[in-house]
Amino acid sequence: MFSFLVNRLAILAPVFFGVTLLSFGFIRILPGDPILALSGERSISPEQHAALLSKLGLDKPLWEQYFNYISNILQGDFGTSVLTNRPVLDEFLELFPATVELATCAMIFAILIGLPAGIFAAVKRRTFYDQGIMGISLVGYSMPIFWWGLLLIILFSNILGWTPVSGRVSFLFDVEPVTGFLLIDSLLGDEEGAFASALHHLILPSIVLGTIPLAIIARQTRSAMLEVLSEDYVRTARAKGLSPIRVYGLHALRNAMITVITVIGLQVGVLLAGAILTETIFSWPGIGKWIIFSVFSRDYFAVQGGLVLIAICIMSVNLIVDLMYGLINPRILHTR
Repeated sequence: MFSFLVNRLAILAPVFFGVTLLSFGFIRILPGDPILALSGERSISPEQHAALLSKLGLDKPLWEQYFNYISNILQGDFGTSVLTNRPVLDEFLELFPATVELATCAMIFAILIGLPAGIFAAVKRRTFYDQGIMGISLVGYSMPIFWWGLLLIILFSNILGWTPVSGRVSFLFDVEPVTGFLLIDSLLGDEEGAFASALHHLILPSIVLGTIPLAIIARQTRSAMLEVLSEDYVRTARAKGLSPIRVYGLHALRNAMITVITVIGLQVGVLLAGAILTETIFSWPGIGKWIIFSVFSRDYFAVQGGLVLIAICIMSVNLIVDLMYGLINPRILHTR
């Protein structure tokens, strides 16, 4: 297990440095001047412009800027926001629980529907049910998040009035932040109805964010189950007269879960990428909305640090998924 972990970390190291290079270069190829964005409507003289560039270290050669940038990251310093003058890491940790809460609910929604749908489609292969489930999953995968979100808002919020349009909780409640996770904080507080309101606000964003992962999980579960159902040990289990629940649930699904877990782990990146649009549409105060605001404000250090921190989260989840393989099939630890 230890050697397996070391090998995975060795693979992630160049990925990490590649992410830092991309995040560093991405913000610098965008049009616009961060100093002018910082000054707003105020006019500044060329001398003031040069002084601010020097203060932020943006007047140095790019290679020197990148060297200082990567050196600070390795020391745990992800920079200071130009707009708020706060450490980027502090802002990220303050907003990250909101994104995690949304992404977790979206993933639960995707797994609870996508996994059974994929199994059922595999069991009912080449039937109307199989074609219907795969057709719906294809539509869900192809659905643009911004269009899907606006469509649900119009239907369920504006026309039917079933769900709120935006925010994390009703303005009638003042939930004291303890953990940053509003569902937990509303339970810890003494305001009656706060938890129901927080849960109510999560419905539409979770559905919008979880639609694409749901479609992917359903399709990949079907493919993995079909491959396993053709194996000899499954036919033997059927020949022995085992119940369908034992054949599909115990023998087939357990071996198909390796592929499914891989897919679920990869959806973390999809969720965090989709959260940028979802949080913007629903005014969800998470890292996605923060990143968008930082990009438009040309806040170099917030964008750089935010992208690297998001990448670290994704790489950490993928590492955990790799380690989970060993719990399902220990032989993998000796073959990878």
